[in-house]
Amino acid sequence: MSSALIKYFNIARSVRTATVKSFLTAPKQKWQVWSAAAVQTPHALHTSVPRQDLMEFFDDKKHWSEIEVKVGRAWRTDELRIKSNKELHQLWFVLLKERNMLLTMEHECNDKMEIFPSPERIDKVKISMENLETVVRERNKAYHLLETGETGERPRRPVKNAFGLQVNYKTCEHVLPPFMNLKWIKSRNIGFGGRAVNRFLLKYREQLYNAKRMAKNRSRNEVVMILRRNPDFDLEVLRRKFPDVNIEKLRNEDKARGHYVPNVGV
Repeated sequence: MSSALIKYFNIARSVRTATVKSFLTAPKQKWQVWSAAAVQTPHALHTSVPRQDLMEFFDDKKHWSEIEVKVGRAWRTDELRIKSNKELHQLWFVLLKERNMLLTMEHECNDKMEIFPSPERIDKVKISMENLETVVRERNKAYHLLETGETGERPRRPVKNAFGLQVNYKTCEHVLPPFMNLKWIKSRNIGFGGRAVNRFLLKYREQLYNAKRMAKNRSRNEVVMILRRNPDFDLEVLRRKFPDVNIEKLRNEDKARGHYVPNVGV
């Protein structure tokens, strides 16, 4: 090996040693101090209950023997719209953690044949998460409409499923066209037919018609009872509450007349 190459190696070794010594002796930066503190104290940056075991999937022990747990209502969309994206992100994980805990407690109570306290908490958490998703979707649509002129969501189109019922199908991109993609055709199975499906549709439409007719009859009977007990009831209130009922026609029927003697000729 030549003397010049040996000289270069010695210089490089001395420079590397000096750099390592200067790095070790240099004062620590602020982020290094924070990192060391976080390593020494694992719970310094926690924002939730400082527990790392499986007990986070269970409710507080003081609620185990309770029949009712007092909680608040679900989050409304108007309240979530004034939150920032960071706050919505944090709230989503709080609700997700709460939902996992409640489902675990419900399963454990069913396994132990005990009463799950305040089961409506699960519904409130689900409603809050649905409202949060609605607000986030509104913001995403507004952003994409402002930037690109499109909603940014997957396009949908109404199709008939295997039972002949209309559903919204979310389209997506595929490498192969539809007539060549046999796997997509077998998995989707869009379309209906056959005598059994037609009979099902006939029964289904009859069931929907009967439900609509019964709801209309219930509203009509309720209006009749109100007019029979209170002949001077405000008709505008009835029209707003029962828009599908003909109030003027019911007033002239015998069923709507109460058991009282009108003051005729007074």
